[in-house]
Amino acid sequence: MADAVGPDRPLLHYRPAKGWINDPNGLVWFQGYYHIFYQHAPHFETPWRESMHWGHARTKDFIHYEELPVALSPDMPYDRDGCWSGTAIVKDGVLYLFYACICGETQAVGVAYSSDGVHFEKYAGNPVIASFPPDGSPDFRDPAVCFAEGKYWCVMASGNRERNAAVLLLYESDDLLHWRYRGIMREWENARFAECPSFLRFGEKYLLASSVCMEEGHRFSMAVGSFADGRFRPEITGEVDKGPDQYAGQVFRDPAGRALLLSWIPGWRYAGCREKDIGRMSVPREITLRNGRLCAFPAAEIQPFLTEGDPALQRTEDGFRIKRAGREDVLFEGTVRNLSCVRDRDILEVFVNGGEEVYTVLL
Repeated sequence: MADAVGPDRPLLHYRPAKGWINDPNGLVWFQGYYHIFYQHAPHFETPWRESMHWGHARTKDFIHYEELPVALSPDMPYDRDGCWSGTAIVKDGVLYLFYACICGETQAVGVAYSSDGVHFEKYAGNPVIASFPPDGSPDFRDPAVCFAEGKYWCVMASGNRERNAAVLLLYESDDLLHWRYRGIMREWENARFAECPSFLRFGEKYLLASSVCMEEGHRFSMAVGSFADGRFRPEITGEVDKGPDQYAGQVFRDPAGRALLLSWIPGWRYAGCREKDIGRMSVPREITLRNGRLCAFPAAEIQPFLTEGDPALQRTEDGFRIKRAGREDVLFEGTVRNLSCVRDRDILEVFVNGGEEVYTVLL
């Protein structure tokens, strides 16, 4: 199982043997494996003591993981202050990583590629998107790349300070390397900026997701809708994971056509709370539509580990309570037809009514 060494190692939630971990990046199926990249400080257990790298692991079943060498290091002038979050795409048998390259106050887009999925070379023409457009702001990062309608699309997370809005900005390309700006794809009022978008085919529709940093707190927003001629029209919206101890969810499509979501547990508020970093990936959740509602439920590989309850979860007259050590309890009020739980050391993931509501909790 996932680095299951020692009494505190998670069994089902991947984390590296050492070093800081946060956002999942570049989730993709390539050459017989699920590849999981992630924000990583390989030499420290707390963030910002070195510029961010892309850590790398792969798995065939989301239970047994192989930790691989660091995929991206901040070793070029344009990314010397960090290789920040992004996504992956396969084209002509080559795996491409799109990442936010950070240099001082400049946030741009870099590309690296690999034929074996382990060793990566950065594109000589980086950055492929050098700066933000007028609709955005210096908060301009986390490229999400998708092939649709006969061309490639890149969704960038940003904010518009004049309108006090978080925005997703859309670019198009014929070859993954030369990009044209198309305009604002989605917008949220009374917010600072968006982060960590995902954009992918979802049945006959498309799924667009993003973490949105509001004036206070954040939300994980997801929408399903149509996409044509560079315009996304949301039809069903939702927030599938209410947290409170998760952030930066990324969704990808696997060879079976499943839309799988992984998030970073437990989020920024716990940075440096223990000598050893406690960050890890969530279990994979399959995103589905049921009765016009977005739901998230553990992927089939994880379902043998589900239970109907947990000692930290107490049923109440109108819902349930999750006890957390030294912090406020997590409360759910509403109809509970059934509960499914994944407990792994000090992490509890709770799926209400088949995934209509999800709570990710550090106990």
